[in-house]
Amino acid sequence: MKLGTHIRNARSELTKVIFPTKGQVKQAYISVLIVVTVIAAFLALVDLVMSSVMSALLG
Repeated sequence: MKLGTHIRNARSELTKVIFPTKGQVKQAYISVLIVVTVIAAFLALVDLVMSSVMSALLG
């Protein structure tokens, strides 16, 4: 394939791309932040429980 044809095809495909709005990006950022915080809290709780159980078992 020739370089000119490749560039034309790439430009044609770029016109089909739908970029997210500022509001959509903000909403996705907040959602990811909440999910990561919840998972981190859950893992911290599991770690705390497991370390307490191991401390109790090993004395």
